[in-house]
Amino acid sequence: SLPKLKYIGILATGTNVVNLAAARERGIDVTNIPAYSAPSVSQTVFALLLSLANQVTVHDKAVHEGEWENCEDFCFTKAPLMELSGKTLGIVGYGMIGGMAAEIGRAFGMKVIATARTPKNIEGVEFVETDELFSRSDVISLHCPLTEQTKGIVNAGRIALMKKSAFIINTGRGGLVDEKTLADALNSGRIAGAGLDVLSTEPPAPDNPLLKAKNCVITPHIAWATRESRARLIATAAANLDAFAKGEPVNVVNRG
Repeated sequence: SLPKLKYIGILATGTNVVNLAAARERGIDVTNIPAYSAPSVSQTVFALLLSLANQVTVHDKAVHEGEWENCEDFCFTKAPLMELSGKTLGIVGYGMIGGMAAEIGRAFGMKVIATARTPKNIEGVEFVETDELFSRSDVISLHCPLTEQTKGIVNAGRIALMKKSAFIINTGRGGLVDEKTLADALNSGRIAGAGLDVLSTEPPAPDNPLLKAKNCVITPHIAWATRESRARLIATAAANLDAFAKGEPVNVVNRG
């Protein structure tokens, strides 16, 4: 409905907020901000994972409620703890963020397997089919874009393949997960936990089943939001617009 519109600059990496085909038909260039948040998002992956593995929030709450000072021993645990070393980390979507998460995982001593549209030759990473990744992984971290093909990639069939001790981490897009199925799996003990920075609807509806699911850590879509990450975003957004104004557009996502 804007006949003079020639340019749309997305202030994010994900492009699912714009109808790219319609923009292309009208000669509108759409740009995004690639890679700006990779260090921050990969850091958040492990913030969520370590919260689940070490149950930091549960134990912090217990200490502040007086359980340690009233304990008969020098320590206590409220939930099982997991050591990451030797565990298998499954990366779904091996772009820049997935690659950084893999590097961090290897630093913890984890074995890394991955899926990607085009398998790559990367030392220390084994590329496998998606179902195999779900069945072998102790931790599954989602880093693929949200498309018709990836929507609901975490579904009942895939969860049935997972180890009961496994965790799912999602810092990608909420639509990658069938939320009711995941909530049911958490509440029944079918899998051990989930760490989520994204949900299918944001802000979530009060009846979103994940809000009350067992062992589910949720943050409000802040993986990208460190000060350093936001500075890179704004600098790239300005550079994108400047390049378009000069007739030399960069980071265009709807051509070809």
